Amino acid sequence: MTGSRAETGRVEGRAGAGGGLLPFGMIDVAGPSMRPTLLEGDQVVVRYGARIRPGAVVLFRHPLRQDLLVVKRAAGRRRGGWWLLSDNPLVLTDSREYGAVPDELVLGRVLLRLRPRPAWLAPAPLLERALTYGPLARWGALADRLGVHRPVSFEL
Repeated sequence: MTGSRAETGRVEGRAGAGGGLLPFGMIDVAGPSMRPTLLEGDQVVVRYGARIRPGAVVLFRHPLRQDLLVVKRAAGRRRGGWWLLSDNPLVLTDSREYGAVPDELVLGRVLLRLRPRPAWLAPAPLLERALTYGPLARWGALADRLGVHRPVSFEL
């Protein structure tokens, strides 16, 4: 497993292609950009090369400073790549600042938070839809526990 240190949604360190036989790595998060989903000191597991879909939390290389690794939420596809946003609406250092992130800079998907409180961050699409729009949507605590982020439009 590859270990890295993050600054809020930003991850300082190296990102390999998993570094071993399996394409997984561990990242330590620091900073406020992914609050409330991820907090300072959280440790997460990343699956390098995983398929990305809107709503997923992803690890990528910053488009303007590729030695910097960043964790954000994939809002959707745009011309030029993925539109990636902070969960914290007060943090604007995301695609609103640097535009769409090219596919080749998106390294993988954050699957789960290991510590301090384990939580799955990559539920199946059907479960995610049920927790966001369907009959389970009224149980916000369950959605939070499974890392389902209800969409908020941040576009300007």
